[in-house]
Amino acid sequence: MTVRFDDIGLRLRAFRIGSGLSADEIARRLGISRAALYRFEKGELAKIETLERLSDLLGVSVPTLLGVGVEYIGSALSYFERMRQIEECAEHIVVLAGPISWLLASDAFDATLGTMLHESIPPSLARSGKALAEVDEILAILKSRKATYRRRQPGIVNLISAAEIERFLKNGLVGRDDLPESIQQQRRALARDELTHFLRAVEEQPMGVQIGIVPDTLPHASFQIFRQPDRQVLALSPFRLGSQPNIRVGVAMITSAPEALALHQKAADEMWQRAWKGAAAAKFLRRLLAGQAS
Repeated sequence: MTVRFDDIGLRLRAFRIGSGLSADEIARRLGISRAALYRFEKGELAKIETLERLSDLLGVSVPTLLGVGVEYIGSALSYFERMRQIEECAEHIVVLAGPISWLLASDAFDATLGTMLHESIPPSLARSGKALAEVDEILAILKSRKATYRRRQPGIVNLISAAEIERFLKNGLVGRDDLPESIQQQRRALARDELTHFLRAVEEQPMGVQIGIVPDTLPHASFQIFRQPDRQVLALSPFRLGSQPNIRVGVAMITSAPEALALHQKAADEMWQRAWKGAAAAKFLRRLLAGQAS
């Protein structure tokens, strides 16, 4: 397997961001200059001893930094940064996510997401300030991802569970389920608006965008398949940005292993075959919206 030093640098940056340690702090602990650390993040070859010390400091294995086998990522901040990096050169993306696919979500959803993520932080963590600061960093990364998607416009296949869409409409855009009823009503209205946004996408069929609504149960963990010019990448994640988002707990995985890619592509193909698309998908969404309005 060919080792790509630019990828090692990207992983190093993602895990450094997720660690909460500044570049200055990491450089100081390693006994190197900050400029040297930034050169590593740009893909300059580092000694194996330095990689070992970096892996200890960042709490990841050397194989994960090297991209050998599977990358295991326990930080939502690191995971979303890796998604930003991978999407920068992706030509086609298959997304199996919750009722909201971030790349296709509306600007109105983007504006509400920060409030939802802050709501999802347990009070004990919120008081420390660190978790809330991470939310702001995640939002900055997501904003960059959306800008990259809109600039490059790779092809995208978005698979959504019909059951999750129904729950999404029922619960609304909320970070937790104990909000005052007046706020929950407002958030359910926002969920209706977001579903209307997806309905327009289904009906208008923008260039390069395909949306399928799967009528039966889907896997709980989301996955994405990225096709880049020279390889494919599979990402599996417990982190979610829809109603009652999760940015706190779980382990994401990223791999280019052929078997994993083939199995997930087969699963995506099977779901796409039985999904409602075009007029059938639009009919389902309109029926749901009409039911919520009645």
